Amino acid sequence: MRIYELGDGTPEVSVVGSIHGDEPCGARAIERFVAEDPDVERPVKLIVANEEALAADARYLDEDLNRAFPGDPNAESHERRLAHDLGREVRGTTAFSLHSTQSYAEPFAIVDAVDAISRSILPRLPVDVAVETNHFAEGRLIEHAHTIEVEAGLQKSAEAADNAYWLIRAFLTATNVLPAPAVASDGGSEGGGPDEESESQTEDDRLKLGIPEEGSLDVFRLLERLPKPPADQYEVHATNFEPVAAGETFARADAEQFVADRDFYPILLSAYGYADIFGYAGEKVGTLP
Repeated sequence: MRIYELGDGTPEVSVVGSIHGDEPCGARAIERFVAEDPDVERPVKLIVANEEALAADARYLDEDLNRAFPGDPNAESHERRLAHDLGREVRGTTAFSLHSTQSYAEPFAIVDAVDAISRSILPRLPVDVAVETNHFAEGRLIEHAHTIEVEAGLQKSAEAADNAYWLIRAFLTATNVLPAPAVASDGGSEGGGPDEESESQTEDDRLKLGIPEEGSLDVFRLLERLPKPPADQYEVHATNFEPVAAGETFARADAEQFVADRDFYPILLSAYGYADIFGYAGEKVGTLP
């Protein structure tokens, strides 16, 4: 575990990357951010979690770290010991955990439940979707109070690493670690109309920290796992966060077709992202803000 601390005092905000060693986007984004030596207005802790698995390009060495919390300092398992140490490092902080996925290219957020903290932060992140884990968070860092996870994009892609960097900056701005950026335009005169603004955006524009549009962030909730039997080939026919109607085929394992027995929204659905499930069935519960 590699830890960077910026600012003076005890951090009340933390960022965690690469809990899974085959998801390097978090480590790359943290290293990029720290290398800039940013001025911070509140102390913050940034953690590259599973360095050993990252070096091995493996999801984990002994067991899934994001199923091993709260951990055990005396465990034989590397990840279970690491879970204990990582839990200690983020205790007392509002934590932001960066992941990537095989199921969806656009960033989205995951929370145990939308509470006051996440309600104040989520609309200020460059995401359009948030997912409540419901009762599927057992053993995950997200069980730690005031934790927001984000899926930054497709696993091992350059886009995911770039998205993760901007997500860090947006989260740290939302938690007052970084000052809110001024959105600038090239050549527009003060007080000019929209037609006077340059079409090119500054990097700060990507943080999307203006006043959110009403109902701009859809909130979903996990309902059940969608089992995946042993097979040689898998296919997924549904699109994440788009409704599947009862009677529609949503996946295939070899010659076996899987048909929805009720309406649902697919979440984290992919052919090979999980060993024994296609992903999750969910429901849409509302919008934020």
